[in-house]
Amino acid sequence: MRKSAAFLFRMLLLLAVAVTVAAAYQWWHYGHAPIVGAGSKAEFEVRRGEGGRLLTGTLQKAGIPVQSWELALAWRLRGDSDQIKAGRYELEGPVTMQALLNQLIAGQAAKERMVVLIEGWTFRQVREALARAPELTQTAAELTDAQVMQRIDPAQSHPEGLFAPDTYAYPPQSTDVELLARAHRLQRQRLAAAWQNRAEGLQLRNELDLLILASIVEKESARPEDRAMVSAVFHNRLGLGMMLQSDPTTIYGIGEGFDGNLRRNHLRTDTPYNTYMRNGLTPTPISMPGNEALQAAARPAESKALYFVSRGDGSTEFSPDLNSHNRAVNRYQRKAP
Repeated sequence: MRKSAAFLFRMLLLLAVAVTVAAAYQWWHYGHAPIVGAGSKAEFEVRRGEGGRLLTGTLQKAGIPVQSWELALAWRLRGDSDQIKAGRYELEGPVTMQALLNQLIAGQAAKERMVVLIEGWTFRQVREALARAPELTQTAAELTDAQVMQRIDPAQSHPEGLFAPDTYAYPPQSTDVELLARAHRLQRQRLAAAWQNRAEGLQLRNELDLLILASIVEKESARPEDRAMVSAVFHNRLGLGMMLQSDPTTIYGIGEGFDGNLRRNHLRTDTPYNTYMRNGLTPTPISMPGNEALQAAARPAESKALYFVSRGDGSTEFSPDLNSHNRAVNRYQRKAP
């Protein structure tokens, strides 16, 4: 009886030692043994929601010798398998199991794509850029602008100006709506910061007014250093009850039928955006203003200027009265002596 108990004890002890050795080896293998060897590369794509056997199959097809049970055990011990990032990965060895899983969680090795949204663009141009963006899943192609806004911000129906111009990196298989939501959040943050930092006594009632004016400043500024002065002109006009008389707003009101040549009949055709015929700000932004335009609209230059005209060399002439402005027009536009 005692011999049987002693034998059983020795067997259990040996089993415990074997399990401990196996676990120690597996732990060492997890953190030290390369599954992508030095000098080797492995490329694969992880799709949304992919895990378990599907992920194992993806890795094996890429030449990574990993077993389903190894992957399942590692994820169970880590407890973060729900954080795997979709995307395309390119690994250069040596890469251990631990490093592989870390990168799948962080998305660090994913090949990101880029799309650039430019200051002054309209939402139509934004949508065209997203439609051309490589490996960006198109989910809004058949949606109207209002339907797109329903997915991003149901409180808004008109998308103009609500997205931040910037360079956006995204993993393959991201959607256009996801990227637009990021741009929308960034623009709201920038707008709130500009409104919080606004100068006292502005002719603006709320953040929407600021966004509208910034969109006009963006389109009217020939150079970055002109923005604050252009803003001052429009603030001064608003304060005096003068019409803004902005060509870009009028062109926006013409719509896609505009052929690039602004004519007198355009200035005399009433639309909600014709600031030669209607007082005050336009009903919506006319473009996507950048952060600098938002800041300029919120803090205009200290100036009494009411007019401006291009000098023809990229710079701008600002004038405090109509006579001075007419002389500037004759000099720079009509080339009169």
